Amino acid sequence: MSTGGNTSHDGLRGRRERESAAVVTVDARGIVTGWSKGAASLLGYAAEHAVGRPAARLLATDRAGAADAVAALRRADVWRGTAALRHRDGGRLELGLVACPLLAADGAVRGYVVTVNAMAQPPGADPLTVDAAVAQAPVALSSFDTEERYIRLNDAACAILGMREEDLRGRHFADTIDPGDHDSAHFLEHLRRVNRTGRPVHYESYTNALTSSRVHAWNIHMWPVRDPGGRQQGVAMLAFDSSEQYWARQRLLLLKEAGTAIGTTLDVVRTAEELSQLVLPVLADFSSVDLLDSVLQGDEPAEGPLDTAVRLRRAAHRAADPRITSGAVALGGLETYPESSPPARCLATGRPTLSRRGDADFALWIGENATRAKMVGELGVHSLMAVPLRARGITLGVAVLTRAQRQEPFEQDDVVLAEELAGRAAVCIDNARRYTREHTTALALQRSLLTQRLPDQAAVEVASRYLPAGSRAGVGGDWFDVIPLSGNRVALVVGDVVGHGIHASASMGRLRTAVRTLADVDLPPDELLTHLDDLVSHLADDDSYATAAETTGELGATCLYAVYDPVSRRCAMASAGHLPPALRLPDGTVELFDIVVGPPLGIGGVPFEVTERELPEGSVLALCTDGLIAGPDRDVEAGLERLRAVLAAEPAGGPASEPASGPASGPASRECPSLEALCDRVMTTLLPGRPTDDAALLVTRTRALHSDQVVSWELTGDPAQVADARENASAQLTAWGLADAAFVTELVVSELVTNAIRYGAAPIRLRLIRDRTLICEVSDGSSTAPHLRRAHAFDEGGRGLLLVAQLTQSWGTRQTGSGKTIWAEQVLTHLADV
Repeated sequence: MSTGGNTSHDGLRGRRERESAAVVTVDARGIVTGWSKGAASLLGYAAEHAVGRPAARLLATDRAGAADAVAALRRADVWRGTAALRHRDGGRLELGLVACPLLAADGAVRGYVVTVNAMAQPPGADPLTVDAAVAQAPVALSSFDTEERYIRLNDAACAILGMREEDLRGRHFADTIDPGDHDSAHFLEHLRRVNRTGRPVHYESYTNALTSSRVHAWNIHMWPVRDPGGRQQGVAMLAFDSSEQYWARQRLLLLKEAGTAIGTTLDVVRTAEELSQLVLPVLADFSSVDLLDSVLQGDEPAEGPLDTAVRLRRAAHRAADPRITSGAVALGGLETYPESSPPARCLATGRPTLSRRGDADFALWIGENATRAKMVGELGVHSLMAVPLRARGITLGVAVLTRAQRQEPFEQDDVVLAEELAGRAAVCIDNARRYTREHTTALALQRSLLTQRLPDQAAVEVASRYLPAGSRAGVGGDWFDVIPLSGNRVALVVGDVVGHGIHASASMGRLRTAVRTLADVDLPPDELLTHLDDLVSHLADDDSYATAAETTGELGATCLYAVYDPVSRRCAMASAGHLPPALRLPDGTVELFDIVVGPPLGIGGVPFEVTERELPEGSVLALCTDGLIAGPDRDVEAGLERLRAVLAAEPAGGPASEPASGPASGPASRECPSLEALCDRVMTTLLPGRPTDDAALLVTRTRALHSDQVVSWELTGDPAQVADARENASAQLTAWGLADAAFVTELVVSELVTNAIRYGAAPIRLRLIRDRTLICEVSDGSSTAPHLRRAHAFDEGGRGLLLVAQLTQSWGTRQTGSGKTIWAEQVLTHLADV
């Protein structure tokens, strides 16, 4: 225990001992007969001045009061009470007294012993009186009578109200407040409730003190005051300023809110806006967030603080006053911060910077921007805090907070809070930046794997759309393709790898490459899907693919592969777990292409079936992935029905009555509505917002090659027919106006027909197709395919196919249901110049 504590305790004990030793004896007539040293010390009278004199003279009352006191002594065996005594210096002392009678042998009262009762001594006898304690209390204390008039106010209450006690005493509370002040009206309501019910109340109020613009939190207690008879005489009030605790709670709530309010999306700008909004109005009146351009673009900023003048782009700014909608820098605008400015110093040191009006750097920076100087002057900005946005060792930008409406400048507690909020926001911004970079990389990878430009071909008119997912799952594995095939045929492909992210895009790239490779071999749709199914099964055994599948819980893919022949106008199609396409016929009828949907790729063991159908010229096929028509809240059947409705709403179109004479049988394509417009209508109708899954759409309109573009001859196995085939081909080229191509065509026809007769089997057929190129096809009943080889110097054969390959643009072979077809394609413009 400290020395000071012991001294205080000893002083209190000594005072009590003196008071308990104050003893006075009085005889039955009321004359003082004995006087102790304690009595002399307490009242200031020496014994010679008190003994022998009436005790009533010691009472600070009139004669009637003294007579009543003596009468009260005589009526009681032991009297206890409070009496007002007169000190020798004229002062008044309220003391608790105990009077015990002195009895003679016969029981008669001979006198009284009067002592001071220390336990019952009124506080008025102590120098620290109640009035002084109340007046000097650090909390606001006031009292009201039953008419709601001020009776007493202490110094703290007067300071809060900004008025003197003399000016308030006796006035009604309602006369001293603004009728429109909600908080004062609330106080009056509680005051009247205590007066009416006689029960105490406690509530909290949040308002400004009259002498301060800062919001104060008040804990207010009101209780009834009663006289000794229990009658209510008024109401007492105590108001405790709990603003520090209130603002501490607000800071904790702000930190708690930051955990859910910042980083709700993986968008850099949105995260900056969330930070700018969060700090208002608890911490600042105006806030702005400026970021490096590299952050907004998803690039990796340089590590460490920035030690030179920097250019930052305004990502967000907000004001507590809704009338302020803009800042000194426009959203998205660039600002160069000089090295002496608070934001630049903050970025250079990596620590928050506080500036106030009057600081040289503050004034210099404000003066360099006329708009900023005008705003600072008009709003009365007096305090500024710049906080760096740093995460994982890199600097992302700076947050600038200012105060104008609040008179208090930023303090150290505000700096600590701002640092914590900026740190959390910086991590969220960096996460968004990393996501932006990874998403951009994945999207670039995916787009590089998708068809960049649909190839030119004569079989169909094509339009397409691809919309990546708008969710955090990342890019998916949807793809589509248009692959020219031999004989002016075309392959239409649409597929979807299950899952999202880099692995899904990489797997999609593998499958797309595989489909193109298999299509180049001219496999039928069912065989191509079978080979593709084997590939997916093999991919499942690959370590990296299997690891990705285990991580995402997803494996497999779907694919739809269709081959359209403009000569026969037949479309052969097979599906591996993929949705059937929608078909719109030239008469406006819309239906789903009736196909047998096989299992998804990667299941294995189940064969795929081909559905073949003749399509009228001008038919529209819409192939899509499930991201276009299905989703978490969208049904597949309903989505297909909406797709059919969009197709049915298109104006009717179809082939013209006269056949086309050009390479692209154009009447249908000229008269029918634009496929580009149709794609846009489908996407906007079926996807009004950002999709949760990738959506791919491939729309085609079929064309047809008419009789004036195709000619064929049936041949026998007689070698003599090789000459007839050459003559027929030359005559047909002359009729088509392609006589300049006759020489090369005769060589090609001669070689292909000779090979078919020598190595093939009946039936043998020669066909010429004139479109953008000239195609020569020879079909026979043998499935044995020829191979290109280089003949040695003294070999008698083996040079025919090499000659064909050198004279034509391309050549190849494809299997048919009855054998094989060998074809060679020539560029007409090139041959015309030979």
